[in-house]
Amino acid sequence: MTAGVDLGQPQAQAIRSDEDVVRVRQLVRSVAVAVKLSLVDQTKVVTAASELARNTLVYGGGGSVDVTIVDNGRRKGVQIVFADSGPGIPDLDLALTDGYTTGGGLGLGLSGARRLVDEFQIETSAETGTRITVTKWSR
Repeated sequence: MTAGVDLGQPQAQAIRSDEDVVRVRQLVRSVAVAVKLSLVDQTKVVTAASELARNTLVYGGGGSVDVTIVDNGRRKGVQIVFADSGPGIPDLDLALTDGYTTGGGLGLGLSGARRLVDEFQIETSAETGTRITVTKWSR
């Protein structure tokens, strides 16, 4: 256990409110510290997680996140899976375009979140909602 993080198990968090988005940020930061990400990389992964958690809440109607420590044999990292049962993303290519937003705000959007992590995978459909998996590796 490091700072309340069970290193062997995924840490789950529901995303149903703004307070839950804050909890996701805190959870991701504690796991990033546990795997010894640099301060810059901690900030990047927490920022990406915050954006994706907010999208899960606002566009997916809420959902969940699982945060896991991963190890590829050379280095450790943080893997975060966001899932919702919302309407999906109708035009994924457009949603991944730099500067695209449907919220009218200055959010990073999916493209910004994608740039902040090392691995980014998205699955979306109107039937099953959206699942985004991101990974940030230690340097």
